[in-house]
Amino acid sequence: MKADAKTTRREFLKTSATAVSAVPLAGLSLSRFAHAAGSDVLRVGLIGAGGRNTGAGAQALKADPGTRLVAISDIFVDRVRNARDYIRNELTRSGRADAVQVPDANCFTGFHAYKQVIEASDVVCIANAAKFHPLQSLAAIEAGRHVFVEKPHGIDPYGVKMMQRACDLAKEKKLGIVSGLHSRYHPGYAETVQRVQDGAIGDIVTIEENFLRAPYGVTERKPGLSELQWQCSTQYHFRWLSGDDVPQSLVHNMDRASWAMRNAVPIKCHGLGGRSSMVEPIYGDVFDHHSVVYEFPNGVRVYAFCRTTTGCYDEDSSLIFGTKGQANVKACRIQGETRWRWQPASNDPHQVDPYQIEHDRLFAGIRSGQPVNNGDYLARSTMITVMGQISCYTGKEVAWEQINASDFCYAPKPEDCHDGMEPPTKPGPDGSYPVPVPGRTRMI
Repeated sequence: MKADAKTTRREFLKTSATAVSAVPLAGLSLSRFAHAAGSDVLRVGLIGAGGRNTGAGAQALKADPGTRLVAISDIFVDRVRNARDYIRNELTRSGRADAVQVPDANCFTGFHAYKQVIEASDVVCIANAAKFHPLQSLAAIEAGRHVFVEKPHGIDPYGVKMMQRACDLAKEKKLGIVSGLHSRYHPGYAETVQRVQDGAIGDIVTIEENFLRAPYGVTERKPGLSELQWQCSTQYHFRWLSGDDVPQSLVHNMDRASWAMRNAVPIKCHGLGGRSSMVEPIYGDVFDHHSVVYEFPNGVRVYAFCRTTTGCYDEDSSLIFGTKGQANVKACRIQGETRWRWQPASNDPHQVDPYQIEHDRLFAGIRSGQPVNNGDYLARSTMITVMGQISCYTGKEVAWEQINASDFCYAPKPEDCHDGMEPPTKPGPDGSYPVPVPGRTRMI
């Protein structure tokens, strides 16, 4: 998880071109590549059947005409069936309903169901509780499968290090592993960052990152659910499953900030966080606001804010301030001595949709024999947010060396989770769940 020492413009343009442009599959002979017992088909499996992976499954099938969806797993069988139906309907519009080939026998449920999906597939898409992303990615790579894995890529040092091992092994085995940190696949963001690196705003002085919004994924508790099922059904609101909002949300922002500084890592950080108004049991045991100040080399500071409260000001932005101007990465705009705004080269939304492009690149890399491996940044950017989250929870300053030397894990370890287990947190007498207390809670 070291920073890149230097990236030349030639090197950046070479890598960003492969990251943000979809290689046309029409020019690739599918017969050159054997999959699924000698056929040209790439069998796709989904580990997780919530909204994000349902979308990823449809995008994977649209990325390559030789793909077939063959297996889906989740904790809940109704989610599996709903995902299957949604993707089939989505592919029917493009005349590819036959791309969904998931019989009931391949609708798997339970904590260990991911193993059955891996066994049935050539490529797996992983988007479920982030606690399990590293474990399931590593298992897939060990089995010789290509992987798309949603962010965050771990919720604690233990998990992030496991994810790094998965990326390193994928490189050894020449397997693809593509990250859901989709900013790197947005052509407008890529050109904006390149111009910043080329000096369009002078030297970077400071960066402001915001992800302020209402609570995400709030659901009422359905009758009959066990405590474990309830927490899994609303996993974003339990830190042992999601890691809370700095890794969940600010990981996109901090990935962009690190990217703009040539993949630099912070020296240290300090954070503030807590719960102000989102305290009912449906909000679990996570904080509803966080502020993290990261100190990077050369005195650059990044001020990062995220909030999940209703009735408040919302903003989603990445603002870079330099000695000669400023860049708004998400607006793809530069102001100051240089005035510039990105315009897409195509009116085709497919060509500028980073969620689709990341799958286009994954499958084009598989077909060409040059698999994409995003391991150079996915673990590093995630660890930056993990150190910020732990600083908010403990109230302590956290150094980069300190977080990388830690093996802290939110118990239980992902490999120890199983069906019917007792969840590690329980509601108190008033129905609310205990939360960390900055200044008292210890983690690393």
